[in-house]
Amino acid sequence: MLGLDIGTLALIALAGVGTGIVGYLTGLASLVSYPVLLAAGLSPVAANVSNTLGLVGVGVGSTARAMRTVTGGSRRTLAAQLAVSAVGGGLGGTLLLVAGESSFTAIVPWLIVLASVLLLLSPRISRMRGEDPNPVLYWVGLFLVCCYGGYFGAGAGVMYLALTLIATSELFTRAMVVKSLLLGVSNLVASVIFIAYGPVNWAAAIALGLGCLVGGNVGPVIQRLIPEQVLRAVVAGGGFFLAAWLWLS
Repeated sequence: MLGLDIGTLALIALAGVGTGIVGYLTGLASLVSYPVLLAAGLSPVAANVSNTLGLVGVGVGSTARAMRTVTGGSRRTLAAQLAVSAVGGGLGGTLLLVAGESSFTAIVPWLIVLASVLLLLSPRISRMRGEDPNPVLYWVGLFLVCCYGGYFGAGAGVMYLALTLIATSELFTRAMVVKSLLLGVSNLVASVIFIAYGPVNWAAAIALGLGCLVGGNVGPVIQRLIPEQVLRAVVAGGGFFLAAWLWLS
């Protein structure tokens, strides 16, 4: 396993703080953390696996900060969402170890672009839909997004926000917090599988996770200072940037 010096681990931890903030605000945590892990010398699969483990910190930090928002709805519905996220994350993690990344990388940028466009159009789509949510679309979409989150994860937050704002009547502010919790559970279950069978770089994962814990805790505070329309545009813009980066990398 690749050994990392103290300086490199400190930079990974610092990047983790930025990852936690960006991950909570935009759902694009991997845009910061994944390139940093690659630059530290990890292989693509090891970087993805260690990144997934570290990103659990975003969900823990943000949920700890905004627990009242998370538990403000139906507890039974939240429990069902957590169960779907866990199953999806476990399946995605298993697929990564079995199939590798190459089988999915070609379609990932297109998925992120689609999610970013839908996020920008979500207010108009919601008005066209009316007051009636689409529970089937939401639950199927949640499973697929969490499966993708356990498999690769880049842009999963954008996908979840677009899904929630189109298929449910959930407020944007609550969707931001629940996004971090559900994707955190997805990452956690995938991480358990990676710990057992995958090439985890523990030093990198722990350093990243500690930074993400701090950043995820700060994210909800920053969110209160940014208007929803601005944040929606920032998230979508970040999605387009991530898709372009994946195309060119």
